Amino acid sequence: MTDWRVFKHLVRLLTPFRRSILAAVFLGFLTIGSSMALMGTSAWLIAKAALHPSIAELNLAIVGVRFFGISRGLLRYLERLTSHHVTFRLLKNLRVWFYQQLEPLAPARLINQHSGDLLTRVVHDIDTLQNFYLRVVAPSLVAVGITIAMLIFAGGLDLIVALALLLFLIVSGVILPIVAWQSGKKQGQTAVQIRANLNIELLDGVQGMAELLIFGQAQSYFAKIQTRNQDLIRQQHGLAHRSILQSGLGNFLVWLSIGVLLWLGIPRLDEIMLAPLALVTMACYEAFLPLGSAFQNLGSSIEAGRRLMMLVESDLSSPDPASALSPSNFDITFKHVGFQYGPDEPAVLRDLNLSIPQGTHIAILGPSGVGKSTLINLLVRFWDYQAGEIQLGGHALHDYSPEALRDLIAVVPQNPHLFNATIRENLLLAQPKATEEQLETVVKIVGLDNLIASLPEGLDTWVGELGHTLSAGERQRVAIARAMLKNAPILVLDEATTNLDAVSQQNLLKTVQLEMEGRTIIFITHEAPKGSWMTTVIRAET
Repeated sequence: MTDWRVFKHLVRLLTPFRRSILAAVFLGFLTIGSSMALMGTSAWLIAKAALHPSIAELNLAIVGVRFFGISRGLLRYLERLTSHHVTFRLLKNLRVWFYQQLEPLAPARLINQHSGDLLTRVVHDIDTLQNFYLRVVAPSLVAVGITIAMLIFAGGLDLIVALALLLFLIVSGVILPIVAWQSGKKQGQTAVQIRANLNIELLDGVQGMAELLIFGQAQSYFAKIQTRNQDLIRQQHGLAHRSILQSGLGNFLVWLSIGVLLWLGIPRLDEIMLAPLALVTMACYEAFLPLGSAFQNLGSSIEAGRRLMMLVESDLSSPDPASALSPSNFDITFKHVGFQYGPDEPAVLRDLNLSIPQGTHIAILGPSGVGKSTLINLLVRFWDYQAGEIQLGGHALHDYSPEALRDLIAVVPQNPHLFNATIRENLLLAQPKATEEQLETVVKIVGLDNLIASLPEGLDTWVGELGHTLSAGERQRVAIARAMLKNAPILVLDEATTNLDAVSQQNLLKTVQLEMEGRTIIFITHEAPKGSWMTTVIRAET
């Protein structure tokens, strides 16, 4: 993805905020304009007063100094308030936009993405993009307005002076930022990549700390992190050195331009206007000096934007159908279905035919790797099959939108995810409007009622990150309760009771069977369930 394409996309993301951005740019223009007017008016007042004129000739300038002095501070406050408000709204919309683009891609497009890299994109890469507006877009537009104002001012004094000023402004506002961008582009992109890799390795270390300590690899891991950190610091030092050089060149151009303008203006201008010309020129550079450092960091913003867009631009997601379906039944049929996870991967399913009528309680048995979980991944459209067809209620799965399809199916995986919230909040994910009676019912069905009663805060007890305050079996019971609360016509239990003992597993499954009478249950397991509660058992083989 080219830099120009990323740049255009970032500009398009600013479109919803164009009015606020223009307001901030206008306030920025007025702020620097007030500073220029303050410096010019003050210089003219001092130069004129040296000639001992009547006080009446100075009254307007005196009022102007007071007005511009006060307005500059007020306008600066309003400009910062507006620009930061726009920036925070932009960051909020960027995160929401990124999640909305990312969510339909899970898990097929994200299966090879590291969680640490995703975290870096959501947090650091999006935060990096705030510089694109604050330090690139808005200041550049302000600089254009100030350039026009300065040319009008200098052109009213002398055309030669105005042309010389234009030359210096082009160097400061165009050439120097472009040079800064090109010189810092590689290091900015490298710094973004190193930061992403560092976050990946830090997350791996935190999650695998026990294994590192057990196998005596902690020191080796720390040395690796230290090396990566030093690489990032080295890139940041390089960017800082270039920023210092840009700042020095910018200040050199300020004084050089003032000297040249005075040299050109002394034989051409009224002596009273020499001081205003010099001080107004010096004040106008407030709009140009930050551009060098800003464009030096443009490479980081472009790379951050590229990392976001390369992830969400995927061809793996299927378009949603135009109309919603309301199936008359929930029969499931696999007809000659074939599937593989990648073009270079072996086929997981070949010419699979399977019929699961509505209300069937079916167990699918088999060792790991035969495609049991793949059936469920295809059924809920986490992936799309490449051959054959899967039908639900007589309609192909592709005729359903993913959201509508997943409303009909409740899935309990072997390792369910519990959020760092209360038991109640984790349950309400399935049915936000569930009543207290409904919560108590599902808790009793899965056998969590005694546990809940023993907790001081009951359902309002926090489960911690990934539910670590609960045992593995208790986490599975919470997940099953959540699925029961969803009240979907199809329930899938993918090794969902492996952390329970045989007696508890059998009792739980029998209770679930009674509650799901008339609805479909698909039980994925390595071993045949005890007893005869399943109406159908299918053995999957390689």
